[in-house]
Amino acid sequence: MDLYSVIQVSDRAKALEWFEAFFGRPADEVIGEEYLWQVGENAWVVVDDRSAERVGGAMITLGVTDLDDILARLAAHGIAHEPVETYGNGVRHVVVLDPDGNSVSLAEAPV
Repeated sequence: MDLYSVIQVSDRAKALEWFEAFFGRPADEVIGEEYLWQVGENAWVVVDDRSAERVGGAMITLGVTDLDDILARLAAHGIAHEPVETYGNGVRHVVVLDPDGNSVSLAEAPV
């Protein structure tokens, strides 16, 4: 099974700059008007600007193993985030909003 999570944006150039900083690299693939970042063996985050009515409505969570390093890299690019929460099971979670208000959250399981 493959997963493609599509995030609709209003300004492709601005969004690509933001997502390149967020992921720490340019898109892994460009297919037509869609820019794809591979986030797992069969999982992709897709940035697209062709459905204006859906801009700002995405909510995804990515599991990570190096949350503090990622947040430091984001801060170096001027990307802010909400406060980091620690759940009762030890998972650390933080919400990061793209320029359109799409939620791209990060979650780190306890070691």
